Amino acid sequence: MSFFPMQITVTPEDTAAVSEIQEAAKETIQHIVTTPVSELVPEFLNSAIHFGIKVLIALLIYALGAWLIKKIRGMLRRIFERRKTEKAIASFVESLTSISLTIILVIITIGTLGVNTTSLAALLAAGGMAIGMALSGTVQNFAGGIMILVFKPFRAGDFIETENGYSGTVSEVNIFSTKLTTTDNKLIIVPNGSLSNGTINNYSGNTMRRVEWLVGVEYGTDAETVKNVLKDIVAAESRTLYVAGGAPADPLIEINSLMDSAVQYVVRIWVKSEDYWPVYYALNEKIYTILPQKGIGFPFPQMDVHITKN
Repeated sequence: MSFFPMQITVTPEDTAAVSEIQEAAKETIQHIVTTPVSELVPEFLNSAIHFGIKVLIALLIYALGAWLIKKIRGMLRRIFERRKTEKAIASFVESLTSISLTIILVIITIGTLGVNTTSLAALLAAGGMAIGMALSGTVQNFAGGIMILVFKPFRAGDFIETENGYSGTVSEVNIFSTKLTTTDNKLIIVPNGSLSNGTINNYSGNTMRRVEWLVGVEYGTDAETVKNVLKDIVAAESRTLYVAGGAPADPLIEINSLMDSAVQYVVRIWVKSEDYWPVYYALNEKIYTILPQKGIGFPFPQMDVHITKN
């Protein structure tokens, strides 16, 4: 936090105001000294009664204002509950509204007592500006939190990956930060400012995901044999989804590329989002185990060297 020195400039109007206060104080003291006690007592009583009436009016205004603020806060709570607004946003708006109205109520109450509230309002404005400058990063995180809670790019329980490379399951979203639990159970707290301004990959945003394998086999292996074996492996996986079950496409098995040392096949299937990694690892093992049993070998980088004699 940094502090900025403030330069106060005294204007001729300020000097004149101070002089008027000094003159008024002198006149008051002179009036008390020269006026008999018998006359001062009634004046004091009148002033006390007048001030007491102001105090009663101020207390009445404050009590009425506090009652209205409580009613307004309850009305906001009911509106948020009816619209099922995020609890973090509802709580913040309620608190902000209550604090703002309370400050206005205090200023009005003080003004009822005859105190000049102009300087108080200016002081509050200057203080708010100084706090805003000192907490600029926090304000950015707060604005990002509001954007996330309103537009909901992700929710608690979603698995996301951030632009900064963090990935994990969202455990909590609040006004200033988001908490992620990684796959190895580490807790990462990400500021909402960077989240709202960056790219977010939400793996849980859709109910289905496509899994892909690139399988390389030796040159000379019959293509139909390879494809049939891969089809059998996919068909044996009960978690595979088909068009009839709502998937965008049926499983795809085709020759993908003719590489230097291998013929590469691509296998693509659709599964539920929560089954992505279990299916991926299960079929990895089946492909590695079953293909050699069917006489299909996996290639390795090789080089043919031809030696000739002159």
